[in-house]
Amino acid sequence: MTKGLRRWLVAVWLCTVLGALAETAAILLFGDLTDNALQKGSLDAFWSPAAQWLGLAVVGAAIGYAGGSLAVWVSERFVMRLREHVFDHVQRLPPHFFQRHRQGDLLSRLTGDVEAIEQMAVSGLIGTASALFSAVFYAAAAFWLRWDLAAATFALAPLFWLAARRFSAGVKAVARDGRVADGAVTSVVEESLGNLVLTQAYGRQDAERRRLRQEATAWFRAAVRSARLNQAYGQLVQVIETLCVLAVIGIGVWEISEGQMTLGQLLAFAALLSYLYPPVRSLAQLGLLVTAATAGAERLVEILDARPSVTDPAGGAQLKRGRPDGRIDIRDVSFRYPGTETTALSGLSFTVLPGELVIVTGPSGAGKSTLSKLLLRFYDPEAGQVLLDGVPLSEFPLERLREYVALLPQETLVLHDTVRANIACGRPGASEEAIVAAARAADAHEFVMELPEGYDTQVDPNSARLSGGQLQRLAMARAILRDSPVLVLDEPTTGLDALAARRVIEPLRRLMAGRTTIMITHDLDLAPDADRIVVLEDGRITETGRHAELLAWGGTYARLYGSGRETTAYGRAG
Repeated sequence: MTKGLRRWLVAVWLCTVLGALAETAAILLFGDLTDNALQKGSLDAFWSPAAQWLGLAVVGAAIGYAGGSLAVWVSERFVMRLREHVFDHVQRLPPHFFQRHRQGDLLSRLTGDVEAIEQMAVSGLIGTASALFSAVFYAAAAFWLRWDLAAATFALAPLFWLAARRFSAGVKAVARDGRVADGAVTSVVEESLGNLVLTQAYGRQDAERRRLRQEATAWFRAAVRSARLNQAYGQLVQVIETLCVLAVIGIGVWEISEGQMTLGQLLAFAALLSYLYPPVRSLAQLGLLVTAATAGAERLVEILDARPSVTDPAGGAQLKRGRPDGRIDIRDVSFRYPGTETTALSGLSFTVLPGELVIVTGPSGAGKSTLSKLLLRFYDPEAGQVLLDGVPLSEFPLERLREYVALLPQETLVLHDTVRANIACGRPGASEEAIVAAARAADAHEFVMELPEGYDTQVDPNSARLSGGQLQRLAMARAILRDSPVLVLDEPTTGLDALAARRVIEPLRRLMAGRTTIMITHDLDLAPDADRIVVLEDGRITETGRHAELLAWGGTYARLYGSGRETTAYGRAG
C-alpha cells in the first residue's frame, strides 16, 4: 500500500527534523535575548538575535506548512489505495460471504476501519517520527543547556510510559466495541431504509426505532467509556507534567540563588520543557492511538482473510481460445455450500448443445439457482465437472468466462445511473447505435423514449418511473448487447404479473435466439419451445425430456405445469 509513497514519507520526516531544529534554535535564542537584552535593557543586543529569531520563525513556518500538507496527502493517498484494495477483494468473495455479514457492517469496515489502519500505518508512523525527532532535539538542547536539570526531568519521563501502558488494554477493548456498534447502527439504518415499504405497511416504525436505539445505546456506551478513558489519561498526564515542571523550577530557583544559573537559562530551559513534553506525551498517546486503531484493523483483516471461492487458472492458456460454440456439459456434479451440512446438488449430469434451450425446473429449494452459480463459476463443484466446449470452466480466466456466459439473474439488477449506462454495462464502449438496437430487441426503446430525458434518464432499482417489467427489459437489453454464446436465465419473470410476464416473452425469445440457453424457472410458458426440460428435486434430476413427453409421464413436471396453468388462469380472471 505504501509503494511510491515511501519517498514522500521520508520527505515528511525530513521536514519534521528541520522544523524541530528551527524550534530548538529559536528557544536558545530566547535565552540569549533574556540574558543580553532584556535583563541588561540593551537595545543594541536585541536586534541581531531578534532578526535571527524571526528568520527561524519564517523558515519553520514554511517547513511546517510543507510537512503538514505532505503528511495529509500521503495519509489520504494511503486510505484511497487501501480502500480500493479491500473493495477489489470484497468483489471477488463468494455470495455466501455476503449472506453471513450484514451489509451495513461491511460498509463500516470499508470506511471507518480503513481509516483506523491508516492511523496505525501512516499517521502513526509520521506522528511517531515527528514526536521522536522533536523529543531528541529538545532533550539534546536541554542537556547542553543544563545537564543536571535535564537529568532530573528525564528521571520522571517513565511516568508517561507507565500511564499509557495502564490505559492501553481498556482503550483497545472499548475501541473494538465502538467499531462493532458503529457497524451495527449502519446496518440497522441500511436495512430499515431498504425495507421502508414493509415498515410503513405493517406499522413497524416503533419496532425499527427500538432496534436502532438498542444498537445506538451500545455505541453510546462505548463512546462514553472511550471518552472517559481518554480524559482520565489526559488529566493524569497533566499532573505528571506539573510534577516535572515544579521539580525543574525548584532546582532552578536553588541554582539561581547559588549563582550557578542565570534567569535566561532557566526561562530557556522551561521553554524547552514546554516544547519537550508535548512530543513525549504524543509518543505515549500514539501508543493508545495505535492500540485503538488495532481494533479496527482486526475487523478489516477478517475481510482480507476471507478467501474467494474460485481463482483464475495458472498460466492463462485458455486466453488463446476463440469464441466457444456454447456446448455445456454437466458431468456428475455435486455441490455443498461452504459451512453447511446439506448437499445442494448431487450427481447432476446433462448436456446442452449449441443453440439449444433447456429449461431447468422443480420445486422451491431443489437446487436450481445453485446450478446458475456453478455455470457462472461463483463456485466450483465439490465433485464432477462443468465444461464449456469440452473445457472445464476452471481452466478459463474468470473475466473471459463471464464474457462467454451471460446471466439474467432472478433479481433485476439496475445501476443508479442513466438508462444508457445500464444497458451499456453489458458491453463497455458499445456505440450508441448498438445500445439502441439492443433496447429495440428487448422491446424497451419505446418506453425509454417516453422518459423525460430518454436514454439519459436516471434510474435506480427503486425508481418509481419504471415498472418491474420495464426494468426487466432493460436487463434483457444489457444481455442482448453482451452477445454471449451461452445465456443463463434465472427466473426471468419472477415478480411480474401475468400481463408483464407475457410482455417480456417475445424479448426473451429474441434474446435466446442462436444462443445456448439454460432457463431456470417456475414459469413454464416457454416450456413447449424447449429442446429439453430437466426436473430437479432435492438436488437430483428426477425427470428429463420434452414438454409433451413429461406431460404424458404424469410426474412432478406435469404437476408443476398444471399448477402454473391454474395460477395463470387465476391471474387473468383477476
